[in-house]
Amino acid sequence: MRDDEYREFNSRLLPTVWKENIIGVRIPTLRKFAKELSKAPGCDAFLKALPHTYFEENCLHGFIIETVKDFDKVISLLDEFLQFVDNWATCDCMSPKALGKNPEKLHEKALEWINSGNTYTVRFGVGVLMKYFLDCRFSEDDLSIAANIRSEEYYVRMMVAWYFATALAKQYDSALPYITERRLDVWTHNKTIQKASESYRIDSEKKALLKTFKIKNDA
Repeated sequence: MRDDEYREFNSRLLPTVWKENIIGVRIPTLRKFAKELSKAPGCDAFLKALPHTYFEENCLHGFIIETVKDFDKVISLLDEFLQFVDNWATCDCMSPKALGKNPEKLHEKALEWINSGNTYTVRFGVGVLMKYFLDCRFSEDDLSIAANIRSEEYYVRMMVAWYFATALAKQYDSALPYITERRLDVWTHNKTIQKASESYRIDSEKKALLKTFKIKNDA
C-alpha cells in the first residue's frame, strides 16, 4: 500500500512524527483496510497492541473504532487509544458515528477529555464540542469551558481557535463577546479571527468587524 511520494508529502505535515515512522499509505486506502480488518480474527489483538509504531497504524486504529456501532464500546476504545495519539491528523481523522447516539453522555465525556491534560485527548474533546454541540445542543457554558483551556501546546490552541471560529459561524451572537471583550489569550484570539475570516460561512460584514479586533504584536 506504500506510496513513497505521498510519504514525502505527508511527513512535511506531521512535525510531531518521525519520518521513519511514516509509511506513506493514503487515508482512503487505510479506511478501506480498516473495514476489512475490523471483521478479521486478529482485530482485537491489533487494538490492544499499544503503542503502535507507525503513523498509519494509529490511523488504522482510529478507523477501526469508527466501525464500532455501540456507544459505550466506542468510548472505552477511545479512552484506551487517545493517550497514545501523537499527531493532529490521527486525532482529527477519527469520527465514530456512534458518538452521536448518546449526546448527554458524550458531553460529559468531552469535558473529561478536555480536562485530561494530554495534548491530543484535549484536542479531541474540543473537537467533539465543535462537531456535536454548536447546533441544536449548543450551550453558552461550552464557550466558557473552551475559553478557559490554558495550554502552551500549539495543537490544543489551534483547536480552540478552530472551535471559536466555528462558533462565530454557527452561534455568532453568543461567541462574539469572547472576541470583543478579549476573553481568549492573544494568540488564540488572533488565530480565531484569522480562521473566521477564511470561513465561507461568515459574511463579509461580520468578517470586517472581527478584523478590527485583531490584537497587534502578539507572540
